[in-house]
Amino acid sequence: MADQQKLRVAIIGAGPAGLGAAIEFGKLPFVDFRIYDQATVLREVGTGISIQPNTWRMLDVMDASRNISPDEIFRPADHHSVQHRKYSESSTCTRVSFGSTKGTFVKYRSIAPPAILSVVRAFAFPEHKISYIGRTAYRGIVPTAEILSIPNFPDGVTFWHGPTDWVYTCNLNGGNYEITVNAKESADVARVSWGEKATLEEFQRPWKDFGPTVQAVINKVTDVQKFALFAGPRLSSVVARGAVALVGDASHPLSGAFGNGAGFALEDSYALAQSVAWAHRRGHTLKDGLTLYDCVRSPHYEEMYKILDAFAASDAILNEKDFSFDEAVAHTIRGKWGAEHFWLYEYDIQDVWKKAAEAEDGRRVALDTSHRESITVKFAS
Repeated sequence: MADQQKLRVAIIGAGPAGLGAAIEFGKLPFVDFRIYDQATVLREVGTGISIQPNTWRMLDVMDASRNISPDEIFRPADHHSVQHRKYSESSTCTRVSFGSTKGTFVKYRSIAPPAILSVVRAFAFPEHKISYIGRTAYRGIVPTAEILSIPNFPDGVTFWHGPTDWVYTCNLNGGNYEITVNAKESADVARVSWGEKATLEEFQRPWKDFGPTVQAVINKVTDVQKFALFAGPRLSSVVARGAVALVGDASHPLSGAFGNGAGFALEDSYALAQSVAWAHRRGHTLKDGLTLYDCVRSPHYEEMYKILDAFAASDAILNEKDFSFDEAVAHTIRGKWGAEHFWLYEYDIQDVWKKAAEAEDGRRVALDTSHRESITVKFAS
């Protein structure tokens, strides 16, 4: 990368990661890039996007936050990110806990398909496989007025919990409310990758034992898409072949496990472009830049997978114990919604990348000094 020839970059996929990469590579005069996407028209095919503090930070860095209209997002009045409510067949809703993060939480609608079925990952790591996780999400959009007409309905970002399944409700502003549900489903839906139309019977079936408020919400939905959820094991590296870097869902196939995929994707894009620029400025190879990117992001995803391991351990206890409904819900919220996971949303990729680059610079200086000292000793002897 030390010569004057421009670096040609192919960005595969125009989701948050791909668009973020385009913005960041567009700042580098030595890079020519082209974006490739399978979609032939611009349309909404995803679910809502959570814009957490780390996501806002990246949108600011990329100068993209100014393009988000206040009319197109929802910000809870109390600035709490999530309300958790337990719900059984005969109960009225009971708030069992609040989860909150510092900063702002909003929802925005996505127009990009997921990269979890990444062809680039399959090329770079052909031995890596993803599989259906036994759960399917269903999503519908309902006029806000219809949802808020339900007596005592909380206008916020809310998860309505059963022991294992949940219903999610969120005001999207602009007169729309998102209703997303997540439930166990048999493997016969695994053929669906993303956004296939679902029947109302499919959508309503898992929630027949929930209480009247949730039933009222479910019955307001008239058009539903379903999303079979796939995931795979952690990749030991997010770079391959000295010229391939995975970003976004391609680098961490988790099926939205943390509700912050857009933030992770933009962090990836930022770290990748910064690492390529670092290598170019110092006359290092592209492979050196990708190695730095890998040193920043792979440990981050390793920590995320450790959280998923803890979630799995929590689920195992739930399956073993004879919990009541309320006990099961409380156990799930304690195990999966604790404040110990909030660091994901406060993560500062700029600071992390800067420290990693400084450490790599220091390592190279020390290595060069050691090499020169070794030569001096040999000559002297």
